[in-house]
Amino acid sequence: MPAALLALAIGAFGIGTTEFVIMGLLPEVATDFGVSIPSAGLLISGYALGVVVGAPLLTAIGSKVSRKTVLIALMGLFIVGNLISALAPTYGVLMTGRIVAALSHGAFFGVGSVVAASLVPKAKQASAIALMFTGLTIANVLGVPGGTALGQEFGWRSTFWAVTALGVIGLLGIVALVPKQTVTEGGGLRSELAMFKNVQVWLALAMTALGFAGVFASFTYIAPMMTDVAGFSSGAVTWLLVLFGGGLVVGNILGGKAADRSLMPSLYVILALLATVLAVFVFTAHAKLPAAITIALFGAAGFATVAPLQMRVMDKAKGAPALASAANIAAFNLGNAIGAYLGGLTIEHGLGYTAPNWVGAALAASGLAVAVLSGVLDRNAKKTAAPILVHA
Repeated sequence: MPAALLALAIGAFGIGTTEFVIMGLLPEVATDFGVSIPSAGLLISGYALGVVVGAPLLTAIGSKVSRKTVLIALMGLFIVGNLISALAPTYGVLMTGRIVAALSHGAFFGVGSVVAASLVPKAKQASAIALMFTGLTIANVLGVPGGTALGQEFGWRSTFWAVTALGVIGLLGIVALVPKQTVTEGGGLRSELAMFKNVQVWLALAMTALGFAGVFASFTYIAPMMTDVAGFSSGAVTWLLVLFGGGLVVGNILGGKAADRSLMPSLYVILALLATVLAVFVFTAHAKLPAAITIALFGAAGFATVAPLQMRVMDKAKGAPALASAANIAAFNLGNAIGAYLGGLTIEHGLGYTAPNWVGAALAASGLAVAVLSGVLDRNAKKTAAPILVHA
């Protein structure tokens, strides 16, 4: 494994921890600031929207700078955002800190995906991207449960101080291990933006947004769902997040390997599995053991989509890999925001804490429908491009 992939995974670990740890701390944050659980859930939507804005914007700004320099600057921004969150005296300031940290997120994973893919042969690029995202999945096994336990024991601010320290470690890892990267290839920002004329790029972004909207419609409210519906104690949420994180690690690795073998068929199967697991979760959330099993399957299905979706948009955006990759990270997080918002609506309207699972299943199924449409267009394009044989 190239050392640069390890450095990228370290950075991903810190970013993944700050993104997801808030889920397990929603009750504590809501109580501290005197807001409702759905209102606290907007901290997730705010973060996601920060990624949507920051991913293409900061990638474009850094398009003429060494990729290593860009990654270092992004980790610095991440550290500043988490410092603001740790010191936040009000809900509004906490939201500001979340957004500042989020601005670095999309560009980091976008540029990092291009760097990861460039370090290995083409046949292993999806696996290399998955390996970088392993930092994100391990964050859910170790960082998020550990941060949740820390926040429950010493207050949620202690979690953000710990995440700030993770950011510093990630920064040092990039400085030490990532080799100097060349300026993004291509004819400048205008030529990179031309990729958006390709309908297949938009379809790839749509399946990403819909698929992860399905994930976050449910996952955003996993803590109250497990305590109020399944009957777990608040302390058990930490271990349930470990279980979810274990599923993420397995799904991420399997998804990358499947995408290297056959990209679109893998996406069809994974998105169908995700929709099915979320629909089943409506019923299994009412008992502890079935809920725990479903959480692990949910994590596996949710993150098995990551590497295939990232490869799909990069494949369809030739000549603009960094911007395409960053745009797809923005699509992931746009989906996160949409899913968290729609899941919160069902709770606010009195449909209960399991209702977001129905929303998630419908969104994942919609992502599958877009993937099927994209595949059909691929097949039609190949038929059109096939040589016409003329017989005498």
